Amino acid sequence: MPTRQRDSATRAERRVPRVLSIAGSDPSGGAGIQADLKSIAAVGGYGMSAITALTAQNTRGVRGVHVPPAEFLAAQLDAISDDITIDAVKIGMLANAEVIAVVADWLRRTAVPIVVLDPVMVATSGDRLLDPEAERALRDLLPLADLITPNLLELAVLANAVAGAEDGARTGDGAGAGDASADAAPTIAPATTWAEAIAQAQAVSAATGARVLAKGGHLPGGDAPDALVHAASATVIEFGGERIATTATHGTGCSLSSAVATLQAELGDWEAAIGEARRWLRESLRQGEALEVGGGHGPVSHFAGLWSRGGLRTAPTPAEIADEWWNGIADVRAAIDDLPFIRALADGTLEREPFLGYLAQDALYLRDYARVLAEASRLAPDAAGQAFWANSAHGSLVGELELHTSWLEGAGGTAGTGVFTAEPDAATTAYLDHLLATGARGDYAVLAAAVLPCFWIYVDLGERLAAGGFGQRALDPGHPYASWLETYADPAFAVATREAIELVTREAAAATPERREAMRRAFRTSSEHELAFFAAPLG
Repeated sequence: MPTRQRDSATRAERRVPRVLSIAGSDPSGGAGIQADLKSIAAVGGYGMSAITALTAQNTRGVRGVHVPPAEFLAAQLDAISDDITIDAVKIGMLANAEVIAVVADWLRRTAVPIVVLDPVMVATSGDRLLDPEAERALRDLLPLADLITPNLLELAVLANAVAGAEDGARTGDGAGAGDASADAAPTIAPATTWAEAIAQAQAVSAATGARVLAKGGHLPGGDAPDALVHAASATVIEFGGERIATTATHGTGCSLSSAVATLQAELGDWEAAIGEARRWLRESLRQGEALEVGGGHGPVSHFAGLWSRGGLRTAPTPAEIADEWWNGIADVRAAIDDLPFIRALADGTLEREPFLGYLAQDALYLRDYARVLAEASRLAPDAAGQAFWANSAHGSLVGELELHTSWLEGAGGTAGTGVFTAEPDAATTAYLDHLLATGARGDYAVLAAAVLPCFWIYVDLGERLAAGGFGQRALDPGHPYASWLETYADPAFAVATREAIELVTREAAAATPERREAMRRAFRTSSEHELAFFAAPLG
């Protein structure tokens, strides 16, 4: 099966992770809830949100924060979990101890399989964002998380908090020690080396039982490493990468943690989830400045990869493609209708010699056309397509050529030789060269589009002949070519043509815009060859 087809099937079968972000709002769209929802969607999840705080901020900084009543946050959380199965939770900004307590209580009551905590505690300027009471409450929330994703400043605060808790436990005065650790100046400074960052992450992981994603983005130098640290399993999984030179870094922590939560819900493997989330974020970072948002640190471009790979316009439906392609050859179809050969065939005035010449060329065409259909069967991505094109190849050889044989051998040929004794003319040669070359390129979708006009144009002619669209003479049983005209209006061929149209237009609807255009061009070229083929018998 071609790679694109296999990927499409995988996407159709996967269950979309349902991910809840519990965080503050950023009206500029680069961080907080807004960044979380974009990130969740960008990596393939369905995002939901419970807002903990409203901020007035832009790319230059935060101007104000409003914290709604904690009971309203509880109502948001209960409303979501009462109705929707949540696959993962990402926790961001929790403004005060009361808000943190609500979230902790809800997590204990709700069986959420994955919890990723991005502890928003320290601003980029170094200012502490939580008061001591909130920091103590957050410390108690840490064991409820599966993964904690602090920046280096926040990692130091957490390392101090868990160190203070351990000191309190050793002295037998945990509450007092905890209060002191939160209020006092930190004794563990933010890491200035990667080794220090790993050591602090190990301490936090050991104290909380959670995994810790140590992030080296704030370290000096040309590298920007990350590491997944898990004390319980004594593992440190490092992720390397060169620093990306950009000012579009607003909301990177929010975006990464949300992406990891989503991908872990889908993949079930922390290393794989973090690796893929980092690749996506680095791709988004590289394109952030191109958004030209704000005068400060702008946001990452969450959908840059999707935009470049999938385009921005809605894919047409198969029915829309069918209409577009059919209307796109209206000039060719009108020219076919006006051909002397078609008019004379319809009214019975066509001389026998050009008719037999047409049949001889058509027999040559069908012989190689069957080979092209067989190649389409070989390339088809599924059993339905394989069966359809194989049956069509068989029908071309066994069904249609039998009628040619009866006419041509009855006109003087000998059995088995009379059908293919003619030399292919220029129109036949050009048409077959086009089809055979298209098949040789190995692109199923383009080949299927190229063979479609031979179905569609013939059925259209047959249905209009049978309806008297070219005059009543074509309906006369005494017409000299009556048996031939009946094949044009064969109901079974009409059914097969509808199936061919559905197969090809479904393929076109699922294709990239570039591939769909290649299919349309192949369809148009074959239609023009149909016109030349009908025109050839009368020169």
